[in-house]
Amino acid sequence: MNLALFDFDGTLTTKDSLDEFLKQSVGIKKYLLNMFRFLPYFILWQTKLMNNGVAKEHLFRIFFKGMDEELFKNKAKEFSLTKLDSIINEERIKILREHQKNGDRVIIVSASMQCWLQPWCDKEGVELLCTHLKFEDGSFSGKFLTPNCHGIEKANRIKAHLNIEEYETVHAYGDSSGDKEMLALAHKSTLY
Repeated sequence: MNLALFDFDGTLTTKDSLDEFLKQSVGIKKYLLNMFRFLPYFILWQTKLMNNGVAKEHLFRIFFKGMDEELFKNKAKEFSLTKLDSIINEERIKILREHQKNGDRVIIVSASMQCWLQPWCDKEGVELLCTHLKFEDGSFSGKFLTPNCHGIEKANRIKAHLNIEEYETVHAYGDSSGDKEMLALAHKSTLY
């Protein structure tokens, strides 16, 4: 059996799903206000004074801390099932489906959130390794439950989830430096 590992945002999509989710879930006015509030963390991240995962956790805290868990998950599911298909890269999804047709095990490995990726992955019949949010007492805590699934964490998750040696050929597809450790695990890697 062969294995196919796909990054999601920028690899299978034409736009970043996080940004699209933020806009849809709070509306453009609140989105712009919250992005202004996030600006200091964005600058720290861009100047390498704060790592990507910490900055992203601040972003989610600004946008969603204290939001009712059921409301958040409903917004995420609606986004997943009504919006994601509109930002899918048609040429690249064909590659994923070709792997499925060949009987390969297909896994999405993404820094995006389980809340909006899982319904889409279930619909597409693919596995998912990604970032999870922490909910406490029925609302979003402002924290991540897992490390941000980016860079070395992608490789760590893959190795924890399966034995890569069991696969005859491992394919990996990504589009950024955050995918390089995942791509390094593959026999055949594609960087878009």
